[in-house]
Amino acid sequence: MTTMAALLSGLPLMLESGAGSELRKPLGFAMVGGLAFSQVLTLYTTPVIYLYLDRLQHWLTPRRAPHVPKLAAIMASSSEAD
Repeated sequence: MTTMAALLSGLPLMLESGAGSELRKPLGFAMVGGLAFSQVLTLYTTPVIYLYLDRLQHWLTPRRAPHVPKLAAIMASSSEAD
């Protein structure tokens, strides 16, 4: 929401055509273009970085034998006794 508010505030700078607008138009283009590019880049790269970090965590953690919870082991042994 913050990026969209800043981006929309740059639109009048980018689209104006009054006295002195030739000095402010480049600022509007830089603001709108930079905010749009950074938002798209952030939306695509953040999930990818989290996926790579998750894969790295799985690769670095030692392999452990799966353990059966005590309650499940007790229930399994009691059902075998019947």
